[in-house]
Amino acid sequence: MANTAQARKRARQAVKQNEHNSSLRSKLRTSIKAVRKAIETGDKASAAKVFAATQATIDKITDKKIAHKNTASRQKSRLSAAIKAMAA
Repeated sequence: MANTAQARKRARQAVKQNEHNSSLRSKLRTSIKAVRKAIETGDKASAAKVFAATQATIDKITDKKIAHKNTASRQKSRLSAAIKAMAA
């Protein structure tokens, strides 16, 4: 339990920030799932369009250090490879 006024305030701020970060992480996961769903449908053009939007989302969230840059890079790489493999 926080003993000082400063510690109580930091605890309040941490709760608020955790909720914000959790919502951003959820948004990230949802956008990745949307790309995977588009890939499963088999429409390459649609998947590429959704992937472009997802890439922007991934980059924004990574810039805020919600997700690690290497994780973001790996996710983008794998999704991109999956879209490229659709034509083959």
